[in-house]
Amino acid sequence: MHRRKLLLTLLWFFCCAIAAAQDISKTIDTKSQALQAKLVEWRRHLHEHPELGNREYKTAAYIVEQLKDLGLEIQTGVGKTGVVAILKGGKPGPVIALRADIDALPVKERVNIPYASKDSTDYLGQRVPVMHACGHDAHTAMLLGTARVLAAMKKDIAGTVKFIFQPAEEGPPAGEEGGAALMVKEGAMDNPKVDVIFGMHIESWIPAGDIQYKPGAFMASADQFTVKVKGRSSHGSQPWLGVDPIAVGAQIIEGFQNIVSRQMDLTKAPVVITVAKFNSGIRFNIIPEEALMEGTLRTLDSKMQVDVQQRMKFTAAKIAEASNATVEVNFNPKTLVTYNTPELVEKMLPSLQAAAGKENVRPMEWVTGAEDFSYFGTKAPAFFFYFGGMPRGNDAKDAPPHHTPDFMIDDSKLYVGVKTFCQLVFDYPKAINN
Repeated sequence: MHRRKLLLTLLWFFCCAIAAAQDISKTIDTKSQALQAKLVEWRRHLHEHPELGNREYKTAAYIVEQLKDLGLEIQTGVGKTGVVAILKGGKPGPVIALRADIDALPVKERVNIPYASKDSTDYLGQRVPVMHACGHDAHTAMLLGTARVLAAMKKDIAGTVKFIFQPAEEGPPAGEEGGAALMVKEGAMDNPKVDVIFGMHIESWIPAGDIQYKPGAFMASADQFTVKVKGRSSHGSQPWLGVDPIAVGAQIIEGFQNIVSRQMDLTKAPVVITVAKFNSGIRFNIIPEEALMEGTLRTLDSKMQVDVQQRMKFTAAKIAEASNATVEVNFNPKTLVTYNTPELVEKMLPSLQAAAGKENVRPMEWVTGAEDFSYFGTKAPAFFFYFGGMPRGNDAKDAPPHHTPDFMIDDSKLYVGVKTFCQLVFDYPKAINN
């Protein structure tokens, strides 16, 4: 009899917990959908008024304006122009960080929409157009919406939520620090110390409102590299009297591709070496003295990243030596591998499914694009996933690529992104205790 009574009591508590969780999810859904018009308003305002990395002064001010009446502790000027807002829940629990990037790109918008960007600014010594060509305006709007929903549900939150609005994800101006690395350096993940961090990126080729994810290595590390070849100048009619740095540079490019195709185990992880810039010479009949190449290295394994860098230096040096030239190869790290803690992904997958619908959440393969969200993952377990922004019914192969003048997203499902962030905040404390 006693045992039966105990089982009934446990069952009652279990049913109450389920009912409470369902009530929370229903409240999140109702509040998020009610914000949809506001999310679109925020996103389109930001789209019409973009700013480049480390120069997001008006963007930061706009963010603070939307947050100021929510009862949050707001910090500005973090990582130059970043904003960090802290919400303390009504119950004890972990510190959960949510991140959105806020910067735009030096791209001229070609999309015919009423809120298209017409702004321009100074960049690398010239006047350039500016556009949100990667969806950071949508990220910012969704995090603003998440802050508003969670602030209204403050008493039910177990723990503390830290909203991180990060500048310069696309990279700071030359000679400046910036982005996630600087925010980490300046304590964005401390005081209070973050226990877990979540982030998302809208994608123009995924149906609006859908979510795709991958445990473990998800997005590539990115290294900018330069290769400076020094030869000996000569008349174009007498190449044997000089050392042609252009010919040596061409061989180095081919040598780099042989590293990828013949030296790396690509069944382990992808590697991409791209030389995207080659500058040399001033006249058609003069062999120049120097050639300068620039490019990007993408890897999805940190050990392979180091290995490839060493191989690139060795390959360039030996090719140059064979022609009596000299060469200097330098690397400038931009991001680390974006790594999703597998145990965290497994525990939080039900939250994504609850927010977006189980049928709309799918695993995906790793990608060679890069994200400086990776630096936040050095301080706490992290989970970064893709969120859809393609109009439903469209073909993914026709979607306008990111970082191009034709980039465009469907903002009709932004509320689903808000639901997802909110669901993660409420579910994480329960997940770590199970």
